[in-house]
Amino acid sequence: MKRSFGVGGAVVLAALVLGTGCSKNVEAPADTGASSDDVSVYYPLAVGNRWTYRINGRDDKEVTVEILKEEAGVFHDNQGGQLSHDGYGLRDPKRYLLRGPLKTGHAWTNVVSVSSTERYRIVQAGESCQTPAGTFPHCVQVEGRNRVDAKATLVNTMTFAPGVGVVRIEMAVETNGQLMPQTSLELTAWQLRDGSAPPSG
Repeated sequence: MKRSFGVGGAVVLAALVLGTGCSKNVEAPADTGASSDDVSVYYPLAVGNRWTYRINGRDDKEVTVEILKEEAGVFHDNQGGQLSHDGYGLRDPKRYLLRGPLKTGHAWTNVVSVSSTERYRIVQAGESCQTPAGTFPHCVQVEGRNRVDAKATLVNTMTFAPGVGVVRIEMAVETNGQLMPQTSLELTAWQLRDGSAPPSG
């Protein structure tokens, strides 16, 4: 049975792909009046929002995730992802990807099927994250784990930046305590409907 994690279409595509740009400082987004526990700030959902990632550090392998439509509060992207915000956090149809409070150590469990339980934990909150698109302050890093069998566990680490969305995804398989990297995605560009984008130059 195939098990996968999801963050919009980016993770769906990352699961299918098994195969150093210069850095800019990115200004922190303007204060929206939201508390640091406002999960919606960490993944802006609006039709037209777009994120481009390089896959496995290769500039010649990219994927773009763009939100195409919204139906009853669920946002659909061009990679088959379906995300929404609710009173608890950011979710897809089967799981919460990010839940408050946004503090290091906060954990939750998602039962995605009779035979699949995913365990999530915030491993860092408030740290900066550097990607080819720039350096993002106040990020939240979430680790998701899903035991595949008696020997292997899928480990998915997602880093969310406020006012931007997912800036990094790392997927690995853990066997006998050893992590074997499988796929990574790093943000190279983004454009939000409200006009937010990386500074030019």
